[in-house]
Amino acid sequence: MIERRSDYVSCGAHELHVSSWGDRSKPALVMWHGLARTGRDFDEAAIALSDEYFVICPDTLGRGLSSWATDIATDYSYASYGEHASAILDHFSVGTLRWVGTSMGGLIGVTLAAGPLRDRISHLVVNDIGPWIPEAASTRIADYVGAPPSFHSVIELEQWLRTNYAPFGDNTAGFWRRMADSSMRRSDDGRVTVHYDPNIVTQFTVHKGDLDCWDEWDSLDLPTLLLRGAESDVLPASVAADMRGRGPKPELVEFAGVGHAPTLATEAEWTLLREFLAS
Repeated sequence: MIERRSDYVSCGAHELHVSSWGDRSKPALVMWHGLARTGRDFDEAAIALSDEYFVICPDTLGRGLSSWATDIATDYSYASYGEHASAILDHFSVGTLRWVGTSMGGLIGVTLAAGPLRDRISHLVVNDIGPWIPEAASTRIADYVGAPPSFHSVIELEQWLRTNYAPFGDNTAGFWRRMADSSMRRSDDGRVTVHYDPNIVTQFTVHKGDLDCWDEWDSLDLPTLLLRGAESDVLPASVAADMRGRGPKPELVEFAGVGHAPTLATEAEWTLLREFLAS
């Protein structure tokens, strides 16, 4: 059984939690999660791909086991996340790397591949996100992220996750249970709530400018794979088509019966990633 390792990395005033799998001597693969999720979302893919890669799955600041922002005016921005990514890579002595990013993690990958990590990211997978997000989709996400639920039990939280993240598509019972385990914390009154700082919703207010990444996208020149849930409201088909014709001109793969976003938790998805990352 491949074991997950847990590390804590200091970056200025912050402490970042990172899960990792595989031998550190193998090529590095960073898998970065979406806005209100954690690095544990990639457990299945990380285990599967750790035979060939050293897989690094951070919890973004304000999520999971990482610390929360000390200044929401600056900390929950792509510039800060880029600094955190560099600190994590330095911690593990990583030179070149491959990047798989879901939603927010995809745009972080785009901005890094276009900027500070331009000469270090060799392959980029962007999972169900584009350089422009429809207002209706961003409003939907902001509404639930900014109003965290509260429950009497983890079982209730799991049911909420299954409902709220139904666009993830069909996943195993084990997937949803782990998602509940890694998505919960208890508040001072003992009730169960979600793992993240509600202030991460500033992504759609204070740091809204981060979401316009067309200039960065157009500057990319590296092997890129674009994934899309066929029913996604975050990455409309028209935006995906524009992305195919601009910048790195990626291959596009769509997943039927899935919205935002494919979980990368099945053997077919691991095979797709494995083939692209080895190209």
